[in-house]
Amino acid sequence: MAALDPHSFTKASQTRTKHVSLSLYVDFSSSTIHASVLFRLEKPHQGPFSLDTRSLTIHGVIDPTSRASLPFTLSSPDPIKGSELSVTLSDHSSFLITYSTSPSSSALQWLLPPQTFAKSHPFVYTQCQAIHARSVFPCQDTPAVRICYSARLNIPSELSAVMAARHVQRRSPKNDDALDVATPSPWCAEGRVVEEFEMEQSVPPYLFAFAVGALGNREVGPRTRVYAEDVAAVLDSAAAEFAGTEDMIREGERLFGPYDWERFDLLVLPPSFPYGGMENPRMVFLTPTVVKGDATGAQVVAHELAHSWTGNLITNKTNEHFWLNEGFTTYAERRIVEAVQGEQRAALNIGIGWRGLNEDVERFKDNLEFTKLKNNQEGIDPDDVYSQVPYEKGFQFLWRIERQVGRQAFDEFLKKYIATFKFQSIDTETFLDFLKANIPGIENKIDLVLWTEGTGIPPDAHEPDSTIYKLIVSLANEFINGRMPREDEVAGWQGQEWELYLDNLPKSIEASQLVDLDSRYKLSGSKDYEVKVAFLRRAISCGCKTYYNEVEKTLKGVGRMKYLRPLYTALVKDGGNEDGKVFAKTLFSEARECYHPIAQGVVEAIFSKHL
Repeated sequence: MAALDPHSFTKASQTRTKHVSLSLYVDFSSSTIHASVLFRLEKPHQGPFSLDTRSLTIHGVIDPTSRASLPFTLSSPDPIKGSELSVTLSDHSSFLITYSTSPSSSALQWLLPPQTFAKSHPFVYTQCQAIHARSVFPCQDTPAVRICYSARLNIPSELSAVMAARHVQRRSPKNDDALDVATPSPWCAEGRVVEEFEMEQSVPPYLFAFAVGALGNREVGPRTRVYAEDVAAVLDSAAAEFAGTEDMIREGERLFGPYDWERFDLLVLPPSFPYGGMENPRMVFLTPTVVKGDATGAQVVAHELAHSWTGNLITNKTNEHFWLNEGFTTYAERRIVEAVQGEQRAALNIGIGWRGLNEDVERFKDNLEFTKLKNNQEGIDPDDVYSQVPYEKGFQFLWRIERQVGRQAFDEFLKKYIATFKFQSIDTETFLDFLKANIPGIENKIDLVLWTEGTGIPPDAHEPDSTIYKLIVSLANEFINGRMPREDEVAGWQGQEWELYLDNLPKSIEASQLVDLDSRYKLSGSKDYEVKVAFLRRAISCGCKTYYNEVEKTLKGVGRMKYLRPLYTALVKDGGNEDGKVFAKTLFSEARECYHPIAQGVVEAIFSKHL
């Protein structure tokens, strides 16, 4: 039977999951979750029913009504997809699986107290995108299948839980919560509490998310609360950074229609979180590196907010159409930023993205398939080909359409698109058909096939045209002649201006020039990681070992892949000497356990390619 998705064992012909009910016993002592999941299908199913799993121990499958055991098999693991759990159903529309996760679960990171801000309690969180929900619970782990769910998390009573779902209540455990979960101590043991959640709107499995730790919160708006570890300095700085969130939500509603998720809460995670942000509905997960002290970190929040319409409401059917999530969201983010923070700030954002797109097209010069918007990922781990291409080439495509039809017409099109396909998963062809039906003749003005199926950057892509962008790029180009920007020229520059400047410096510059630049502007010690990492990457590429201590501090201090990828790549590839490679391997061996499993895999892939 044909697969629905190259990254899933789900068959195109089998019925879909409608709802799952989870009972999760969180055991910090063994870095394991002991659990059960009750499936409700859209309609009764006869014969084998395939689910995705990774590193799960399946204890049993039963009919919840008769309590009879149901036959199942678990395949040997595929390196990308994990193991296929095949359950034999006899006209069943529901069944119950009991299982346990593994300490090596690719979605879960278990942090010891010393790895947290407060240093006093353990912490665990999930990161399920792209294909890691299957390591938390058996599921049809494809964005083509949208599910509703309820969950009961049994946790130590001194901790609390948040989830990308509506919080129902915090209460004492009850025996009938357990649903056959095999726990190391009684479900109702003293010192345990249950946090109960419900997600009534259908979401793809990659948006399943929770975190457990010693959490506090601050109110920052009528629909937004900021959560983080219960450390006053962390909570206060996050609340200040994201104080303007409600303005962004209102702007998003003006542009794209009603906000359908009720709450837009934010969770600032410990430094090991591998992404800038994750758009989990109702509870966005954020890296602490976006708390910069100047409100520019709110641009990441704008991106995750934009996902509330493009990505969460309308979802790419498979990862081969990832641009439908990220290209639309990058466009929407910049429209929100332009409205709330001004055109110049949005132009800088576009400029940084343009540079990132060019760099990633160069990165894939030996495998141009992954410079296409719609690409073939059969046999490919999506984490290995994650790049700026779906974000920035997708943005450029939509920006090209906007320039062709005019902003007002494109805004009307976007609202209609979102209203038409909300709570659905679609592919590129569906979008193009809708585009051609609603903007007649667009295919005669823009080469839609070249944009979606062609490699590289189309000739009608557009570098930003703004005064501040051109000034910064011009100043960067002058650096090759030893001309450093004057203090009056950089007065008022924030992190984005410096990031754009550093990214556009000529490749052939001397280490001594960088040291002089740093001595004047203290870039290597910037509290803005975008600036610090952009500078350190250039320093490594110039063979300047002066900054190895700062590189070490950075790579041991954060786990965001946006920083790990360029720094480790520079050390093993651009540094051009064995010292950099030895330094990188030593650093990774010491820092590895502080990284999320997804980030560990990314660094290991860099090493396997370049070492």
